[in-house]
Amino acid sequence: MNWDLNALYTNEKELNIDLEKAKVKATAFEKMFKNRLKDLTSVDFMEALREYEGISQTLGKIMTYAFLKFATDSTNGPFYAKYQDEYTKVSEFLLFFELEFNRLSKTKQIEFIEDSNGYNFYLQSLQEEKPYQLTAKEERILLKKSTTGGNAFSRLFDEHFSRLKFNYDGKKVSEEEILSLLHNPSREIRKKATDSFSRGLKPYQPLLGYIYNMIKADHKSDCELRNYKTPEQFRHMDNKISQKSVNALVEAAEESFDLVQDYYVKKAQLLGLDELCDYDRYAPLETTEEEYSFEKSKEIVLKAFEKFSPKFAMIAKKAFEEGWIDVYPKDNKRGGAFSHPATPDTHPYVLLNHTDRRRDLFTLAHELGHAIHQYLSRDVGYIASDTPLTTSETASVFAEMLVFDYIKDTLNEDEKIALYSGKIEDIFATLYRQINFTTFERRVHAHEGELDLSTFNKYWLEESKKMFGSSVKLGKNYEMWWSYIPHFIHSPFYCYSYSYGQLLVLALYGLYKSGQNEKFVELYIDFLSAGGSKSPKILIDKFGFDIDDTEFWKIGIEEIRKLLKEFKGEE
Repeated sequence: MNWDLNALYTNEKELNIDLEKAKVKATAFEKMFKNRLKDLTSVDFMEALREYEGISQTLGKIMTYAFLKFATDSTNGPFYAKYQDEYTKVSEFLLFFELEFNRLSKTKQIEFIEDSNGYNFYLQSLQEEKPYQLTAKEERILLKKSTTGGNAFSRLFDEHFSRLKFNYDGKKVSEEEILSLLHNPSREIRKKATDSFSRGLKPYQPLLGYIYNMIKADHKSDCELRNYKTPEQFRHMDNKISQKSVNALVEAAEESFDLVQDYYVKKAQLLGLDELCDYDRYAPLETTEEEYSFEKSKEIVLKAFEKFSPKFAMIAKKAFEEGWIDVYPKDNKRGGAFSHPATPDTHPYVLLNHTDRRRDLFTLAHELGHAIHQYLSRDVGYIASDTPLTTSETASVFAEMLVFDYIKDTLNEDEKIALYSGKIEDIFATLYRQINFTTFERRVHAHEGELDLSTFNKYWLEESKKMFGSSVKLGKNYEMWWSYIPHFIHSPFYCYSYSYGQLLVLALYGLYKSGQNEKFVELYIDFLSAGGSKSPKILIDKFGFDIDDTEFWKIGIEEIRKLLKEFKGEE
């Protein structure tokens, strides 16, 4: 039930041997190629690019090991920090490569791109970054300062929440355990859990507000130095999509907030409540929720994946059998869930905090979807397997839909209504809540200077109320719940990527279920296997969709409308 990190390193000695090799290779790389790219033939440039990728992959492997040790035990913070520092030192020798490529003549760049054998999209993306790159000396300074800037506050946030305990019924419980009680059938328990969580957060509001302000200030400095037009521009460039596309997504989602409000009005009726409070949002419609042990969840996921594609099931089975997954909550372990891609010569690593709820079943499917995507894209290499967030969230949400479809026909009518309720709430969490997060972030980063706690709270409540309307009563304590969201700290403007992926998946899944494309499974596996070697637009074009068309987003929203009608018994 814990990770087997031996695929990376069996001990720190092995890691240090790789680190020393990387130092030697990086030093030699800089000596051989710095200020010489313009004189290389295409064949020589490809040799340099592959060497650059190889060193980068070794560094990625080292940092994966250090990060995973920290993720499961925050007392390993000094260990993680040590290798962050070593990573930075070695990376300095590689820093020139991308900068120098962008200083080449257009003719030389085109020559290298045309002969780059699978690295085309990576090199084209570099060209687009040129206006925002600084001089080599300036980039070196930023690299040196990276571990003591925003990243340091990000680490502080993680260490704080991994240690934080909440008092509940005379026991001290973790963040994951207290939040899981918000899904309890008992309204009294949900309210007690909400109060406990709020009481646990409150004393640390000044600290959490300060961390967020420092993240904001650090990000603003980066944007000013690089001349980004908006605080979110860097994210859109990473995601290989346009501001226009993101604005259309946000607009389409906000225009359909009525679906959220209709759902919660119906849920209040089904629960027999005159008013739905914020602690009732995740209330199950069953009086007693069936337990989903890890073994049971594993069995369901494997069968659902097998039904779609034996290849999916084969990769998931490897994950279960070969120590890819760390399953249960424990002291000092990071909250939430993720799948880390590691490196093409190893395999992904999945972190869970399984608490035997139905939502944990879907979390398992979600993270294994990521892992399958990451594993399939190994063949395009370390650089090209780096997938934009907008498409990386596709595989995870698609995997959830496979599990939903598999189990819905095995349930009785009451259980099916409860399942639909959970699925709709998952979609709302992945789509509408993430749009809420994005518009909240926009207000935070647009605010001049530091925000005091009352301003953070005000922005959070105002954006939340836009989504819920009058369908959910938000209590006073809810105003400070912005302070535990890790994405605001780790990855500014990350959240809309979930929304993007959710609507894309709903469109793709609708196409799959319609049977209109007989080669869908083959196309989908090819789509995942491409990783980040091609633009999202080109990859999605193969399914007949145009992500630059504002009407595209409405396809996914219509799928939600259909699901809501089925839930309400209108179809």
